[in-house]
Amino acid sequence: MELRDYFEGTTGRGVLATADKDGNVDAAVYSRPHFMDDGTIAFIMADRLSHKNLKSNPHAAYLFMEAGEKYVGKRMFLTKVREEKDSELIPKLRRRKGYALLEEDKDKPLFLVYFRIDKVLPLIGAKG
Repeated sequence: MELRDYFEGTTGRGVLATADKDGNVDAAVYSRPHFMDDGTIAFIMADRLSHKNLKSNPHAAYLFMEAGEKYVGKRMFLTKVREEKDSELIPKLRRRKGYALLEEDKDKPLFLVYFRIDKVLPLIGAKG
């Protein structure tokens, strides 16, 4: 199964982990990635800690755990390749059309952040 098909057809929860240039780590809940025609994936981000970390360190990891009782899912190791501020694509990509931003983020820009997928591993196991 192709990775795009996996994420389109699988429900679960995702976490994006980033670190700043000094190695201070953050982890945040993120939706499933958006697969772009150029082979990259993208996440919609407010200008919060994950986005700030990516300014000084382009590397991230995304962990996705499938819904259910077993520990099944994917781990993706990523490198940021570019971003777009207030991209026209953002409203088109949003899966939850009624999604409301936090009050503190309502008047702030949104970013569409693109990543290259460097490696994919199962949630548990597989030597990296």
